[in-house]
Amino acid sequence: MTFGAGGHCKKLLDSCKDIKVYALDRDPVAYKLAQQMSKEYEGRLTPLLGRFSDMPHLLKEQHVIRRSVDGILFDFGCSSMQFDEPERGFSVSKNGPLDMRMDCAPGMNNDQVTAADVLARADELDLVKILRIYGEEKAAKKIARAIVDTRSALHPIETTKQLADLVANCLHETPFRLDKLQRPTHVATKTFQALRIFVNNELNEVNYGMVLANDYLRPQGRLVALTFHSLEDTIVKRHLYGNVIDGLANPVPLKYCGYDVVHDEGIMQSINSSNWKQLHRHVILPGEEEIKHNSRSRSAKLRAAVKLK
Repeated sequence: MTFGAGGHCKKLLDSCKDIKVYALDRDPVAYKLAQQMSKEYEGRLTPLLGRFSDMPHLLKEQHVIRRSVDGILFDFGCSSMQFDEPERGFSVSKNGPLDMRMDCAPGMNNDQVTAADVLARADELDLVKILRIYGEEKAAKKIARAIVDTRSALHPIETTKQLADLVANCLHETPFRLDKLQRPTHVATKTFQALRIFVNNELNEVNYGMVLANDYLRPQGRLVALTFHSLEDTIVKRHLYGNVIDGLANPVPLKYCGYDVVHDEGIMQSINSSNWKQLHRHVILPGEEEIKHNSRSRSAKLRAAVKLK
């Protein structure tokens, strides 16, 4: 989860001749690629079309029961294939329609709103929230105001170039800024990330995926999660550490911050217990050599864990 272009899936099938892989993706293009690859690995690869939240009924159709899966690999976020197709509207550097729907291939129609719909319909306050929460954009108010002014006075924002230029103009900056690792990125990158996450309900899907991983993995089964920005990584990390309330990753980093309250040790251990044992002390990041050969890996973070019971 997800199949993407099938790189991880092929490595798994080639390295382990006795395994069966269920390959899930919400993108119809990726699903077709998985169907083609399944012919090469007859009986060992089963393509599934849907979101993480569709997994229970999809696996039920395949007669896969809970607590029976040996391993789950999460590859969160957008695939390179989606970024490389301008008509999908994901890339800030390629001009195309502002679509950003992961489960709608070019030429297909569904009822889900597009990024252009969000920019045309959302009020200014909601736009600020989307940009600030999902994009961690500090200039959210300024960008939201520019979007509202542009759509009411001039024309609807319907292409990726229009949005990228609008953000660059309203911030009065060069087209690039430095990210947390001091790498040059387009000033509209966070805006694009925010809209993509909102349109596809990505963070809820990530959270639900982690809940289902705990549900479907057998004891001692393994979980590997690849994340590409801090919002995804935070959800994964808090699930692995047991910092979860009612099935949701706790939005507050510290659950208990009252220094004047003392709880029974047994109670505290039961509250803070995690059903995961992490395989590495620290998150794994790509090395310089890997980044040189695959520039898109530079944002990747890998976490791996074993389900205890």
